[in-house]
Amino acid sequence: METLLAFALYLAFVLLNVLIAFYAERKIAAFIQDRMGPTEVGPYGLLQPVADLLKFLQKEDIVPRAADKWLFRIAPFLIFPAVFTGFAVIPIVPRIEHAPLQTGLLFLLAIVSLDVIGILMAGWASNNKFSLFGAMRSAAQMVSYEVPLTMSLLSVVVLYQNLDLGFIAQMQGSEAPLPLYWLGLDALAVDLRSYGGILTWNIVRFPFLLVPFLVFYVTSLAECNRAPFDIPEGESEIIGGYHTEYSGFRFAIFFLAEYGMMILVSLLSVTLFFGGWHTPLPNIGFLRLNDWTAAGTSVAGTLWAVVWLSLKMLLLVFFQIVMRWTYPRLRVDQLMSLCWKVLLPIALVSLFFCTLWRLCMVLV
Repeated sequence: METLLAFALYLAFVLLNVLIAFYAERKIAAFIQDRMGPTEVGPYGLLQPVADLLKFLQKEDIVPRAADKWLFRIAPFLIFPAVFTGFAVIPIVPRIEHAPLQTGLLFLLAIVSLDVIGILMAGWASNNKFSLFGAMRSAAQMVSYEVPLTMSLLSVVVLYQNLDLGFIAQMQGSEAPLPLYWLGLDALAVDLRSYGGILTWNIVRFPFLLVPFLVFYVTSLAECNRAPFDIPEGESEIIGGYHTEYSGFRFAIFFLAEYGMMILVSLLSVTLFFGGWHTPLPNIGFLRLNDWTAAGTSVAGTLWAVVWLSLKMLLLVFFQIVMRWTYPRLRVDQLMSLCWKVLLPIALVSLFFCTLWRLCMVLV
């Protein structure tokens, strides 16, 4: 029963945030292009995502005559489950138990990479040269960005010696020890820990993690097939890429998978670098902001956890949207060059530095 409840809450969390992200993208894109965006459906166009969903559900599901009909029909349903399964190891709130895998991060990276199978299947089964081009681009792109993406995340794993995302999130609370004792800064470590809030997040406690975070954030755009790495879709080049021939509900599944991946990588960034569900507000004198807004197992603590996690995640999604409507699409060779010649060396150097830091903490 608890498992079903957790499944329902995770699914509701994902779907709600997909609707928010979709509406935000329409409005932000309109603002960047100096226009209004959705205005008619509901106040300020707030119900536009619901209207679009109803439109997708009512559209005819067209299967091309020359397509491999069986593969064509099941391909979308291989992509979203792979993305949604990754949420199983993401800790959302302390009260709702995520899958407490000791290899949670490894499981997430492995299961999410399976979505490329559905993309390849969709491109091949469509029997359309543009769809096939998009699918091949997606496979080539995955080979390039997955390596620096994984190397950037290993920097955090090396520091914590743990792959459990729940453990990493919990250690960024006010009770987490700070790595200052071996520098002779015991008193400062105690003071910062008593303040809590943003001062105990990984990105502040280990400032050099900013570099792996930036590498991960850039490669995560390729993971989501978002501009400037939306090469598999390439509307101005290959119409719509691997989902060119899809319509109706099946096209909506592709759409849902893309936004679900945006939310997943943003949640992973928040968990590893930005304190997870923990509050950013520190204790300042008699203002015990960290204590008053801390996540916990009580009802109030659960609500605060959802609020902080969602705000951090939506902020990262906001920057993903801004980048889409700001930067032009890269060519395939530019993407390969960026991943192999720039991002991978930076990720390896960062991993080496984090390893030295961890070794110094153990030896001193």
